[in-house]
Amino acid sequence: MSRKVFVALAALLALQAAPLALSAELPKAIFAGGCFWCVESDFDKVPGVVSTVSGYAGGTSPNPTYEEVSSGGTGYAESVEVTYDPKVVSYEQLLEVYWHSVDPTVKDRQFCDVGSQYRTAIFTLNAGQKRLAEASKAKLERDKPFTGPIVTEIVDAGRFWPAESYHQDYYKKNPLHYTFYRTGCGRDARLKQLWGSAAGH
Repeated sequence: MSRKVFVALAALLALQAAPLALSAELPKAIFAGGCFWCVESDFDKVPGVVSTVSGYAGGTSPNPTYEEVSSGGTGYAESVEVTYDPKVVSYEQLLEVYWHSVDPTVKDRQFCDVGSQYRTAIFTLNAGQKRLAEASKAKLERDKPFTGPIVTEIVDAGRFWPAESYHQDYYKKNPLHYTFYRTGCGRDARLKQLWGSAAGH
């Protein structure tokens, strides 16, 4: 690793340390729903969500990069780690937000993004989360407003790796490009088709 890269990484870690320290005692949840820019944007709107971090979950190799993950075959999925205040929003409510923000009927893709790195998955951090996620999925199977089966995985999280700094808060840093991408990818149109007025809520 070059000194230049090392210094850049050290600066990024220093910037991230303060907000993480403030929320160290708060619970976290990890969701994969296609493009992590979009998932991060959706959860940032939820009252009680303290912070969101775009990253990678579901693989085993250390220090995955965007180039590696986006090429496929690593086992990782673009994911978002959500830190939340349980006095304001519960894990069950986060699950509801998640379901209405993804298309859970397609395998290894979301909207215009294709590959296992864009799969939908709920990465659970403990037995309680797993139980609630499975119950939520079972309820959705009973009550869903569409005919397709639910293919979203519910799996143990393993280690979550934050993505590169330029991916964090991408929708805030690059609003025009983000809006163009999200609209062009057909995300909101498909969500409305699936969920109707509940889409994105």
